[in-house]
Amino acid sequence: MKNGTTNILIVGVGGQGVLLASEILCEVAKIMGLDAKKSEVHGMSQRGGVVTSHIRFGKKVYSPLIPEKEADSILAFEIAEGLRWIDELKEGGTMIANSQRIVPPIVSTGKFDYPAEIEKRIKEKVPGAKIVNAFAIAKNLGNTRLVNTILLGVLSQSIDLEEKKWLEVIERMAPKNTGEINKKAFLEGRQQ
Repeated sequence: MKNGTTNILIVGVGGQGVLLASEILCEVAKIMGLDAKKSEVHGMSQRGGVVTSHIRFGKKVYSPLIPEKEADSILAFEIAEGLRWIDELKEGGTMIANSQRIVPPIVSTGKFDYPAEIEKRIKEKVPGAKIVNAFAIAKNLGNTRLVNTILLGVLSQSIDLEEKKWLEVIERMAPKNTGEINKKAFLEGRQQ
C-alpha cells in the first residue's frame, strides 16, 4: 500500500468463506493502525448464490464501497465469478482466482450456460492474473474448507500488511480448533 486507500473486491458463492475472509482482512488492516471498512452482499448465499465483499483500508477511508473500476485487487473464490467481476479491476490491478468451478443449479435447466474458457478469457483481460487451484491445495491439507485462507495467503503477497499480523488474526478468528491448520493454509497460499 502506498499513499491513499487500498481497494480489495472479494467475490464467490455462498459457503466458500468470503465473509470470514473479508473479516480477517479488515481486522489485519485495523491492527496495523489503518482505517478499514467493508461492505457485503450475500442475499442468496445460503443457496449457493453470489457473495461479494468490498474491503477498503488506508490512513482514512470515507466509504466502504469501492468506486466503479477502482479495485486494486480482485480475489475470486470461484473462477466464473472472477470473470464476471473482472471489469471492476483498475488498470494494472491484481487478479487472483481460484480455479474451482461451482456450477449453479440454474445451468441444469438448460436456460443458462456456464461460461467456457474462463481462465483464457481472464488472462486475455489481465495477462498477469494468478489462477490457483486452492481447492486441490486445501484437499491436500486435509480440509477443503481452507480455500479462503489459502487465497488470503496468495493475496497477502500483493498488499503491504505484515505476515505476523495475518497469522495473529487467523489464529484468533478461525473456527474453533482450526487456528493451526488455517495458519498453515495461509502460509501455503503465500508460496503460490
